[in-house]
Amino acid sequence: MRPLLLLLSAATLLAQPSVDLSHGPLRVSESKRFLVHDDGTPFFYLGDTAWELFHRLNREEAERYLEDRRARRFTVIQAVALAELDGLNTPNPYGHKSLHDNDPARPNDAYFEHVDWIVKRAAEKGLIIGLLPTWGRYVRRGSWEKESAAIFTESNAYAYGKWIGARYAAAPNLIWILGGDRTPEGVVVIWRAMARGIRESDTGRHLITFHPQGRQSSSQLLHNEDWLDFNMFQSGHNQRDKRNDEMTDYDYSRLPVKPVVDGEPRYENHPIDWRPKENGFFDDFDVRQAAWWSVLAGAAGHTYGCHDIWQMLAPGREPVGFARGTWQSSLALPGADQMRYLRALIESHDPLTRVPAQPLLASGAQQAGSPIRVALGKGYLLAYTPFGEAIQLLAAPELGKTVRASWFDPRTGQSRPIGTRPNAPRRWLPPGKLGRGQDWVLVLETHR
Repeated sequence: MRPLLLLLSAATLLAQPSVDLSHGPLRVSESKRFLVHDDGTPFFYLGDTAWELFHRLNREEAERYLEDRRARRFTVIQAVALAELDGLNTPNPYGHKSLHDNDPARPNDAYFEHVDWIVKRAAEKGLIIGLLPTWGRYVRRGSWEKESAAIFTESNAYAYGKWIGARYAAAPNLIWILGGDRTPEGVVVIWRAMARGIRESDTGRHLITFHPQGRQSSSQLLHNEDWLDFNMFQSGHNQRDKRNDEMTDYDYSRLPVKPVVDGEPRYENHPIDWRPKENGFFDDFDVRQAAWWSVLAGAAGHTYGCHDIWQMLAPGREPVGFARGTWQSSLALPGADQMRYLRALIESHDPLTRVPAQPLLASGAQQAGSPIRVALGKGYLLAYTPFGEAIQLLAAPELGKTVRASWFDPRTGQSRPIGTRPNAPRRWLPPGKLGRGQDWVLVLETHR
């Protein structure tokens, strides 16, 4: 594999939309494991959490943000119509509140004209909007909240769903994400009513998923809902030893089969367990590790997040918890830039044949603190070692008698050829040192 296949030139990036929307709206693949366009073209879900995008950024700022994410090859921007941070009572930059009298049956058209503009501008850049009609706090009080902000009932949730579904029915770049950091326990009927309203208005054109609170998945209470097209879980912002690949494993094994995506993992620049003095902050290795773990465990994609960006933190705004920068200064954090290399490597092979392949990892070949993940596809194998430890693999008969091997650097997107080798049990030793941040991806390809 040559680096030029994975790295796009600056000139190409300037001209290229992130996703070619001419392939049609998104649907679930025939295998039920991935997302594809209507014509069958594979779609890799590479999200960014921009929860406060509609609420806090003006059009000039939104343009800067969207253009940056297009250039970095993100494919989905997750943003909320009725935003978390006082999204009912604090107006957007143009002085418009989201609802009249905080009534979901009376959306403010002036507010949604700004949402319209951002959705349309994103489409022009080839970016899918993962649109949350509301943050979960307006449906169900969080266990950590002193007061309830709930305004939705089964009746007005249906009306609001029908209204917002109709407004964006023709958008070529949309995925509906219900939920918003809350468990659906006790309020499933409200979310079901909202989903029914959306479905009736957009006639099933757009996929629907659900974003739950930390360390939970939509599959726990909603897996069999007919409106839930794919599962989403939130692996959260706790200790570094919390493994999102195990959460991916859980949803991957559920029946009926549905695609799965981690919709909110470790955020770059986020205080670990909300205690930065004791634990520090998540960095680029943390977000990289979560991404590679989950995707090689079978996820249909992955979501990046940054603590400064989700809240669109700017001077004069009180940060949620502890913060290290503004949304503008954090756009180019290394973890954000490295997500494009994940997408590039996955898309450079047959992405719709990728399956988890842990049995190919020889017994005892990984240490408890840095699990190695293995995936196998048509003509290729990918194995991720987070700490640069040797990868002890069994032979993969699907690859034939001889393989072409290389090491892929997830920090730079570049490859280091190893050469051709017999397809036999072997210990593969990565270049570089052992230790945190010394992660590598072994790439084996059928040699003809």
